[in-house]
Amino acid sequence: MSETTDKPPIDHAFTGDRHGGAADPTHAGALSFMRRRYGKDVAGCNLAIWGVPFDLAVTNRPGARFGPQAIRRASAIFDGDPQYPSGIDPFARLSAVDYGDCALPRGDLPGCARAIEAEASGILAAGAHLVTLGGDHFITLPLLRAHVARHGKLALIQFDAHQDTWDDGPGGIGHGSFVLEAVREGLIDVERSIQVGIRTVAPRDCGIAILDAYEAHALGVAGTAQRIRERVGQGAAYLTFDIDALDPAFAPGTGTPVSGGFSADQALRILWALRDLDIRGMDVVEVSPPYDHADITAIAASTIVQHHIQALALKQAN
Repeated sequence: MSETTDKPPIDHAFTGDRHGGAADPTHAGALSFMRRRYGKDVAGCNLAIWGVPFDLAVTNRPGARFGPQAIRRASAIFDGDPQYPSGIDPFARLSAVDYGDCALPRGDLPGCARAIEAEASGILAAGAHLVTLGGDHFITLPLLRAHVARHGKLALIQFDAHQDTWDDGPGGIGHGSFVLEAVREGLIDVERSIQVGIRTVAPRDCGIAILDAYEAHALGVAGTAQRIRERVGQGAAYLTFDIDALDPAFAPGTGTPVSGGFSADQALRILWALRDLDIRGMDVVEVSPPYDHADITAIAASTIVQHHIQALALKQAN
């Protein structure tokens, strides 16, 4: 055998193709998301996975800047296998890269927002579907700006314990105010938007439908998915998943945990039931590894992204 074939395949994140599964040992190798090759050239890619390690807008526990690293690490378990529940290798159908992380200007909060929007806009301009690993929930505001500039006004599907409609004042940067700011800027189609799993009270709803946690639990997985589908319709949407939508039993590693949320199983089944919706981009945010245990929260976050990628792959085949 040749010198090359004698060696076990490893470090697919540097040496692999944009297509197809990898075969790195789960415990070793470069930890890109699902072992996707790292690259800044997204020309011809269907998908770019990107990290935004920002947590300067939190109101409680920090640490979400380490979220992208933890989510990538947890995703190694998916490497090289047909994925559940689709049974397919999504990267046989999708050309994908891990775009790495956003470079953020230290000490310049408005500059951070501009940097996130600018880099996201560049990725989207190349035609790739963008999946973002956060980071606190403020990052969704500049992400929405970039996606709306590309796709037009979008419905917002928000899984969260909080409405994030608090008012931090003009130009304020807070993870609890991004929805209000997005509505003020006309980014969100409020008539088709919905917040799911809410179990706190904010002073305004901005015209967005609220499916709170008690109601969602009473409706069950199928009923919750149907309620979301009825609200969003067939138009374009953006999906943001705050990991605190899950109960702290399933996501202890987050900055503002609230009891009474979804189990990981419930959330994943709801998302899978929505897999045919026209979702133009998504993020998963508020994973704070310093408060996690045994990567429980990071595993849940990486699985949410893995389900979304499977849905993209199924659409690509149609």
